[in-house]
Amino acid sequence: MSPRPLTSHEQELINQYSYCQLGMTPQAFYAKWQVSQEEMAAICDRSVSTVRRWFHKGGSYRRPNPVDMRHLALMDFLLDHFDDIPAELRNALCASDQKI
Repeated sequence: MSPRPLTSHEQELINQYSYCQLGMTPQAFYAKWQVSQEEMAAICDRSVSTVRRWFHKGGSYRRPNPVDMRHLALMDFLLDHFDDIPAELRNALCASDQKI
């Protein structure tokens, strides 16, 4: 089967996403949502020790990379709009046996 060609609307969506400066700091996410550092590590697919270093001061501080901040911004969006997203779409997001 051949890949499906993109429509002009789909191409525009790709362009908007590609140039979007989507990002949220761990500190902003932590201040907004009551999550543990373990949950934040799972969202970003990082170790808990890496997440802890995002909150340290001084020499052990580690800056989150843009991919980490994009994960947090996307999760923030999903949490903010959870009730607006149809269950079918939420379940298609990460197809698995677990339904959201």
